[in-house]
Amino acid sequence: MRLTALAAAIAIGGLFVQPFAAMAAEPANTMVIELKDGDVTVALRPDIAPKHVEQIKKLVREGAYDNVAFHRVIGGFMAQTGDVQFGDMANGFDANRAGTGGSDKPDLPAEFSSVPYVRGVVGMARAQDPDSANSQFFIMFGAAPSLNGQYTVVGVVESGMEHVDAIKKGDPSQNGMVSSPDRMVKVRIAADN
Repeated sequence: MRLTALAAAIAIGGLFVQPFAAMAAEPANTMVIELKDGDVTVALRPDIAPKHVEQIKKLVREGAYDNVAFHRVIGGFMAQTGDVQFGDMANGFDANRAGTGGSDKPDLPAEFSSVPYVRGVVGMARAQDPDSANSQFFIMFGAAPSLNGQYTVVGVVESGMEHVDAIKKGDPSQNGMVSSPDRMVKVRIAADN
């Protein structure tokens, strides 16, 4: 009986550490990000952020995220990428403007949810306006309750978080700005193989 209670406590506790870990996304909603150290598999969440997930999938399929820098990386907090306008390290990278651009697609209305920002959660970056998310997103290194309900959650890392941990960190005194940043080498939707 004690073993069952302990197993239940571990299972319940695991839900708080890794939300929706038991929910493996179907290939059509699985984003695979190739990093220098290996692949990161992200289960996208169209059930909570359909417009954001649709836009991410369009950008992935256009190849817009390939070679885009992790321009802002704060250890213990998050790694931000997805500026397809100024962050493409193979074509038009601008270190001074990376993080200020988006894509040629429209900004999106917020799709806030009750999903908490904990390790492995993927959220959309935005300006001060809650309806300004476009192409940039971030992956959480740890919990940040202050983001809960303030930024749209679009997915969670299913595997490869160790590769996210290895992304080059930025200068804390420069709000995480990274010199010679790591990049998303190639990004694809699993169903497209």
